[in-house]
Amino acid sequence: MTVGPEIERAAALLRAGRLVVFPTETVYGLGANALDPVAVARVYEVKDRPATSPLIVHVASIEMAQSLVTSWPEIADRLARKFWPGPLTLVLEKKSAIPAIVTAGLSTVGLRMPAHPIAQALIRAAGLPLAAPSANRFTQLSPTTADHVRESLGDDVDLILDGGPCQVGIESTVLSLTGPHPVLLRPGGISRAEIEAVIGTVATASELVTGAHPSPGMHARHYSPRTRLLLVQDGKVPDQGNGIYLQHQHPPSRKDVEIVRMPSNAHEYAAALYDKLHQSDARHQDWIAVDTPPGSSDWDAVNDRLRRASVSGAIL
Repeated sequence: MTVGPEIERAAALLRAGRLVVFPTETVYGLGANALDPVAVARVYEVKDRPATSPLIVHVASIEMAQSLVTSWPEIADRLARKFWPGPLTLVLEKKSAIPAIVTAGLSTVGLRMPAHPIAQALIRAAGLPLAAPSANRFTQLSPTTADHVRESLGDDVDLILDGGPCQVGIESTVLSLTGPHPVLLRPGGISRAEIEAVIGTVATASELVTGAHPSPGMHARHYSPRTRLLLVQDGKVPDQGNGIYLQHQHPPSRKDVEIVRMPSNAHEYAAALYDKLHQSDARHQDWIAVDTPPGSSDWDAVNDRLRRASVSGAIL
């Protein structure tokens, strides 16, 4: 895309150590110069994010990614050439140029090339890799529109680039390539099946983590609306209180609840999920009940987000 004055202004802000929100295909990111520890510290402060949760670094090319890691194995090259730009984050051993604050003190860094023209133009114009978690307060709903960002972060950022609704709608898949076998740290916009079709079997990380997490999105409570969210089976919604029901297949057990019909396709459901939860949260009801989606692998990322967003992670 043509680099206009707003992109140039945003790039100048980033080079000056300021914070810029920008759209990606997954969610909106809160961007800072990944090589500037002071700027990155402000990201943690604005989000109220714990120091144990590392940030993903966004790049504009494979060459930029290679410049930030100690080695670029053949498997990383295969995956990047297949899925970049796109919603896949690769975790590799970092070079010292990446400050420890970006990676929660870990020796590894997560890298991805976003598939959004504004994000790509911004990184190229800034000439910098960008550390960019989702542009919201920690554990709250991720933003998929610029309005979501304004509602969450308000005036705590220096600029918001509005690129319209995000097309994928949930965060990237995170895959670690630092051990003897690839390990899936977080399900996301690229499915396990798609990855395994390229590189073979992928292991799954343990959720029992002490200290710094190897990937964002591994906290038990995450992606949460302010309204109590419940996962329900067969449409069985709470008997008490007023609520909203996100219906996938089953009608609700009560006729006096507001129904939000969700897409039947996993990719379309993912793209709509956060926006529907933002809208439902704004209704200030007693609860949001979600008709639990299927348990098949193509729904892994959606079910991961719903489980972490729910009151207990349990299905009622």
